[in-house]
Amino acid sequence: MRIIPAIDIIDGKCVRLSQGDYNTKKVYNENPLEVAVEFEAHGIQYIHLVDLDGAKAKHIINYKILESIAAKTNLKIDFGGGLKSNEDLKIAFDCGADQITGGSIAINDRETFLGWIETYGAERIILGADVKEERIAITGWQQESDKKLIPFVKDYQQKGISYVICTDIKKDGMLKGPSIALYKRLLTATETNKTVVSMSGVEDVKVPGINLIASGGIANYEDLHALQEIGCEGAILGKAIYENKISLKQLEHFILTS
Repeated sequence: MRIIPAIDIIDGKCVRLSQGDYNTKKVYNENPLEVAVEFEAHGIQYIHLVDLDGAKAKHIINYKILESIAAKTNLKIDFGGGLKSNEDLKIAFDCGADQITGGSIAINDRETFLGWIETYGAERIILGADVKEERIAITGWQQESDKKLIPFVKDYQQKGISYVICTDIKKDGMLKGPSIALYKRLLTATETNKTVVSMSGVEDVKVPGINLIASGGIANYEDLHALQEIGCEGAILGKAIYENKISLKQLEHFILTS
């Protein structure tokens, strides 16, 4: 399971929110590049970089920070927040993003989002499925849509999406554990049948349908093992790192031994 620390940006600074509420903003470092360099020094290879200013403004804003981290580290960057147009997407990739996450646009402008998948490939486009009471939330989690999680993900799975970040907003930043039961249901619902030939003959087996990246609520080292055990492909951590609930040494150990 990939370990993916989050770096959330407001006003060029590394911050964390609780349950997506901008009024709960807490600044952890005024230099996001410094944070990224430290992550890389502890064996981390991936980060989830979120432009919270962009999410609110509905267009990319903090692309210079993306560009700086991409140029000065070897981290593979998933970038999200405020990507609403083909121009936004081009800026993100030109500035060094390896993947982007689209959330609100997958609801509000399905045609453009499907065009991104076709143009850049499903490996580079992640579906952001952020949920409140199992309904998809959009616009930096400020609005709730009428879309339910599992049908929403399965629909895009049929369109080729293979990577999904699912955040339970109620869990985010609360350090009370991830939504294991929710992730289990989502993984089960997106399994696909595959016919294989084995020593005992021809049989149908279930294979994973999506690469699920869990996000929100991770509080301790044991949570990582719990997510790995149910089949998550990745785990995004934020406040647990910044509040020293999980040390970078522990993450380094997890990466080396998993």
